[in-house]
Amino acid sequence: MSSDENLNRLQALLAEQAALRRVATMVAESTPAPALFGQVCEELGELLDVTATDMIRFEDHRFATVVGTWTGNDAPSFPVGERIPVEGESVTAKLVRTGRPARVDDYDDVESELAKRIREFGIHSVVGAPIYVAGRLWGAIMVSSEVAHAFPAGTEERISGFAELVTAALANVDAREQLAASRARIVEAGDAARRRIERDLHDGAQQRLVALALILARLESRLEPGSAPARELTVARAELDAALEDLRELARGIHPSILTDHGLEAALEAVAGRSTVPVELDLDACGELPSSVQTTAYFVVLEALTNASKHAHSDRIEVRIGLGERHATVEVRDHGGGGADPSQGSGLSGLADRVSALGGTLEIESAAGLGTTVRARMPVAAGAKASREAASELEYARN
Repeated sequence: MSSDENLNRLQALLAEQAALRRVATMVAESTPAPALFGQVCEELGELLDVTATDMIRFEDHRFATVVGTWTGNDAPSFPVGERIPVEGESVTAKLVRTGRPARVDDYDDVESELAKRIREFGIHSVVGAPIYVAGRLWGAIMVSSEVAHAFPAGTEERISGFAELVTAALANVDAREQLAASRARIVEAGDAARRRIERDLHDGAQQRLVALALILARLESRLEPGSAPARELTVARAELDAALEDLRELARGIHPSILTDHGLEAALEAVAGRSTVPVELDLDACGELPSSVQTTAYFVVLEALTNASKHAHSDRIEVRIGLGERHATVEVRDHGGGGADPSQGSGLSGLADRVSALGGTLEIESAAGLGTTVRARMPVAAGAKASREAASELEYARN
């Protein structure tokens, strides 16, 4: 082998490794699946200098869907989203039957509707490698050429390197979805525990204290007004009333019964009514939100109102809840001094984790002199069970 041939082989190897590194970086950065699929097709197509590159996912043994594509010189190809048949002796059919890399060196020798369309695109040879997810054949990457017998031996192995990176990316999506679902289940379990504790306090200790207050009231009515025992009993009743109010506040902090019994709008109206600062409510379709989103929205508003009442010195506070096609937005805005720092022990830092567990985000804008705005955005179209991004990518990958 001449030195020029050795140099060409070395340059080809370096180019291949560089392309694989770029794809691996995208995988590590959790690039959304559609963008990743398109980039893989482009990297592979330019590396092998082919007419077109396609990525498909198998729906079943009869059809596949194009999920990524790239063409050189605007050559015709199957568009993303098109369903193609798995039939005859096409590369897609061979991949389904064997689960191993496959090729067709000359489509003039293949009879099927799919082969006819491929020839109409000017394609004569195709090589493909399978993509597996969780041990199951998920799809394939295929490279195409206008020339028959265009691909040398070893092309399958080169394509397989990119297929393995796609497998890793889809596994990452699966792991992120499972993590998001697990975090959401923890939040939901915590909310359920809060509701049980609130009910236990209401039906247990609180009712016993109310009964005790009635007994003391009857005793007081039998005593001579102004007597020493009557005065002492009055003090005892006042202490009992204060303890009951403390217990009610504790129960509301754990989980307000009004939220469970009457929904988010009623619960926020009650919070606004107790606020020492006037609160303007603009609530949209609260009853349509999942219960976990309602609970999180309640505590976001409660914490923001508490902070604003204590520190903002605002003359009014605005609370807005809006429901979009995919997200609910919870916004609390005061007109105080601003300059809030959530890193300094604010309860909002803990709420950020709760919002994140539902696939949402919590933002705080608090420029000095311009007031503070707390804004939470949470997905609702797929429920608050998992991160929408991870769930949509997994759906894109699995279906």
